[in-house]
Amino acid sequence: MKRSRTKWLLWALVPAGLLLVAAANAHLVYVAIQSQPECVEHSKSVGDGHGYRAAKPAC
Repeated sequence: MKRSRTKWLLWALVPAGLLLVAAANAHLVYVAIQSQPECVEHSKSVGDGHGYRAAKPAC
């Protein structure tokens, strides 16, 4: 009796854990697609010394 209960518990917990991991990954993909970071001010020249310097600024 105890062995069948343990087996049933494993068959219930493993898919539940996989579903939880899949839902967390789906949420991360959703957040990555929906977020649109605005342009941050960056230095245009090398010698400025303050702010950010983008390799290829898009804005």
